[in-house]
Amino acid sequence: MARARKLFAVIRHPTHKGGLRADIVEIARRMSASGLSHGRSGNVSARWGDGMLITPSGAAYETLEPDDIVYVDADGTPRGGKPSSEWRFHQAAYQARPDASAIVHCHSRCATALACARRPIPAFHYMVAVAGGTDIPVAAYATFGTEELAAHAAEALSARKACLLANHGQIAAASDLDAALELAGEVENLAAQYLEVLKLGEVHLLDDAQMAEVLAKFETYGKPD
Repeated sequence: MARARKLFAVIRHPTHKGGLRADIVEIARRMSASGLSHGRSGNVSARWGDGMLITPSGAAYETLEPDDIVYVDADGTPRGGKPSSEWRFHQAAYQARPDASAIVHCHSRCATALACARRPIPAFHYMVAVAGGTDIPVAAYATFGTEELAAHAAEALSARKACLLANHGQIAAASDLDAALELAGEVENLAAQYLEVLKLGEVHLLDDAQMAEVLAKFETYGKPD
């Protein structure tokens, strides 16, 4: 529990230091500091016009600067540097989810463990609905950086705000950068809880009607009256 509180304290710390590139850098550093992605793994992007801004390939987050953030236009042409190798699935995810303006991809420990076992996160807890449905699915495996992986990710995200990537990690898409990072943290927390439940044996799942009620409540949860 102490580790979970520390993780969410880092994730939820506010960031608005001027400029979308600076915000992406801040989110990437918070992603790394929270333990959601080890070393140089993971990437962060934000929709910008018809294209997107994304972290560069192989960047060390502690040395990342706003000018390092790469613009990728609508046809996939990078401008101002070499984008993350995963830019294709970021682009595909924005096409699949017009409501999303930010994406966080990370290799968080527990979510990645489930992804490597190719096990989705079912409705063992009502908070699974935070991803927009009755489970958090696993996108089919393909080599990183490929159009095939982008297609698999887009398919999984077409009906969810987050998914696992088989033998890879997780993706979280949201309305802004803070929300995307928070969602990635929630997916990791749910993955950790689910792994603990699996150790106990039988898993009691909520049924479709119960999850439908939760999903309906989530439509107004946290919003002003």
